[in-house]
Amino acid sequence: MFGRLFGGSGKGAAVLDPHAMPVRRRGGGTYELSALGDLRVAALLGAAEEGDWDAVKAALVPFDLGRNHQILSELSDVAGVQDWIGRAAEEDAEHRATALLISGARHVIWGWEARTGDRAVNVSREQWQVFYERLRVAEEHLLEAAELRPEWVTPWRRLLTSGRGMSLGPDVNKVRRDAALRRDPLDLETHMEWVSYLQPRWSGEPGQALAFARKAFHSAPEGHRLGCVLAMAHIEDWVESDDKGCLDAGHIQTELREAAEHSILNPAYQRFPGWQQDFNVFAMALSLAGEDVVAPRVFHELDGAYTPRPWDYMAQPEQRYTHYRRRA
Repeated sequence: MFGRLFGGSGKGAAVLDPHAMPVRRRGGGTYELSALGDLRVAALLGAAEEGDWDAVKAALVPFDLGRNHQILSELSDVAGVQDWIGRAAEEDAEHRATALLISGARHVIWGWEARTGDRAVNVSREQWQVFYERLRVAEEHLLEAAELRPEWVTPWRRLLTSGRGMSLGPDVNKVRRDAALRRDPLDLETHMEWVSYLQPRWSGEPGQALAFARKAFHSAPEGHRLGCVLAMAHIEDWVESDDKGCLDAGHIQTELREAAEHSILNPAYQRFPGWQQDFNVFAMALSLAGEDVVAPRVFHELDGAYTPRPWDYMAQPEQRYTHYRRRA
């Protein structure tokens, strides 16, 4: 069965997406979104897996890699890209910036693969060494890509992640954040990364991230996906808290409900490859808050589509998604 709709929200006009991938549902009607649910993205990832630079460039034509974080994320998750993308950057002067951007993003992910998601005290000295070596390459490539294409926002967003990993400090990372937001003041992924950076486990103080998210959300027009930053800030608060019922409060339910209605459930919201990721952020936040008015609408629009992020903050994330979906 093909993935559902693309275009307006459930209230708006529905348009069948000709690029939607067929999905295989598991028991209970759920499925994990792959390749952003888009056949063009699947072709792009297939070319990257084969190390076919010409095919990658051709598949990138419909997308703006300098602004589309989700496409870049999909590419950076492809194992083995680091083995050939540097050669593409050296040999293809015309597309050097694109190759460097992909290489930098991949090296950030590859670095974290070496470090793992374990607590710092459990990471070995050898792991730290590999981690920093890969992040140094990422920094070099991302900074050059940003220099070659000064209008791009995606290199600056990735530099926030590498800067956090290398502990470059708040001054450097604020400069990078501001560079990204000068290019797109409403860029969701930059705001989300800053919400992570402001968590106490990194460099922030309790309440900082939520205050930042609220300010950002209130500057967003109706139907803009920036509303997700508020939902993500509440999820991050839940991660930090020892009280796993901390979001189950009337004022939080109201805030999340209004944010969803202003953003992803607004008729002005535009669906794009991977829109299900935005809905999953709200689905998790609303579920943790025990909200029961718009949460069913969000799960209904998802039609069983599950994305690992942000559910991977939980043990057995897909099972938790299924549990909350049934309960909604």
